[in-house]
Amino acid sequence: QVQLVESGGGLVQAGGSLRLSCAASGRTFSSYTMGWFRQAPGKEREFVATISWSGGSTDYADSVKGRFTISRDNTKKSVYLQMNSLKPEDTAEYYCAVAMNSGSNPRRRDSYNYWGQGAQVTVST
Repeated sequence: QVQLVESGGGLVQAGGSLRLSCAASGRTFSSYTMGWFRQAPGKEREFVATISWSGGSTDYADSVKGRFTISRDNTKKSVYLQMNSLKPEDTAEYYCAVAMNSGSNPRRRDSYNYWGQGAQVTVST
């Protein structure tokens, strides 16, 4: 069992920055791929970013590439999402998740076994 808790969401003006954190507890954290997804009202949950167990490999959705950075600190059992140059279209509930099945596609929602409760990010014009 893994518990994930996001923090760091809030309201920011367009062009601003926020840093989301996701703290994990339970089973070994450092062995697994982690991901961030987001869901805007009336839309499906979509992939944002993912990071390998070592932090050596990352991948981003085209819509956030160059603006968002995913990182992790295995000693703190935490994963982060630094969001810069925020746009109103980034407004959504942001979720972190852990993928425990090796070889699964980290861009797919169904690759992830556990999810956090979400953190709201609102970007105003």
